[in-house]
Amino acid sequence: MDSLNLKTYFFYLATSIIIIAGIKVASEIVVILFLSIFMASIFSTLLKVLKKRAVPKMLAYFGVISIFVLFTILIGYIINISLKDFALNLPFYDEKFKIFIVDAINLFEKYGFVIDKATILESLNFSSLFGFTTNIIGSIGTFLSKFLLIVIGIAFILAETKSFETKLKVIFKYNVNKLKHFNLFSQNIQKYFLVKSTTSFLTGFIIAVTLYFFGIDYPILWGVLAMLFNFVPVVGSIIAAIPAVLISLLNADINTTIWLIVFYVTINISISNIIEPKLMGKELGLSPLVIFFSLIFWGWILGIVGMFLAVPITMTLKIAFNSNSATYWIAILMSDLSSKRDKEIKG
Repeated sequence: MDSLNLKTYFFYLATSIIIIAGIKVASEIVVILFLSIFMASIFSTLLKVLKKRAVPKMLAYFGVISIFVLFTILIGYIINISLKDFALNLPFYDEKFKIFIVDAINLFEKYGFVIDKATILESLNFSSLFGFTTNIIGSIGTFLSKFLLIVIGIAFILAETKSFETKLKVIFKYNVNKLKHFNLFSQNIQKYFLVKSTTSFLTGFIIAVTLYFFGIDYPILWGVLAMLFNFVPVVGSIIAAIPAVLISLLNADINTTIWLIVFYVTINISISNIIEPKLMGKELGLSPLVIFFSLIFWGWILGIVGMFLAVPITMTLKIAFNSNSATYWIAILMSDLSSKRDKEIKG
């Protein structure tokens, strides 16, 4: 590698570090901006569908915003009511949890294991097992507190959609390829969010119905949790399953809990590994390693919202790298080599 290229890469590396540091410092504002942009990308597709069906522009515009507002308020209300009731019942679950642990210790002691029962019971706190989940739900509550700003952001972005398309045509007037790459990027982002939103809702609905069938407490709360955490790759479905499985272990028998775990695994594998890839196509393929580290990286920079947006942000970067021949090698490193162009490189 010649010295000029080396200097260029170091320059880009230093620039990236400065940008990342800036995003970290301004994370509260950046979160609102990112959420507004990505949600607006979903609703812009819905707006186009309504316009094609001859729905008046203003009616379609206010209809889409109203649907988003009502749905978010409904989700927030369900989480708030269910969490308050769950918090009141925590001492009851804590007592049952300790009884369960004592029974488990007695079982082990029958087989000759020596266990310090008093120390274990003193250190156990059932509510702490829900600490991570409740903290994340608390972060969702923080998101809801910024809800008005996000709605205003979405409204302005949707209002600017048509004029923004015109501006892009003027900007890329003499470079059709760049306009084509930008349109591809926009379509892929919209496809990701539409598919992910649909499959997440389906996941949450099926899990809520399953939990209701098994007689598990707060099935709607855990269904909503499963829907939201379906956006978090790798660990999202595991985190969403923990509360329901623990409550099942305390309120039901071990056979019911095993069946519940089987259903959770089956639902998540079926939707995440079979339905989603078929609907999304191969253009959006990211390496599992990249997905895992992007989850950690964006979670560190933007908090819990960064975990939800890790895949679309990383995918945005991949598409951007993919559109430039000088950075195409970075896109290849980020890819799972499933797209047609990537397979040509591989083969």
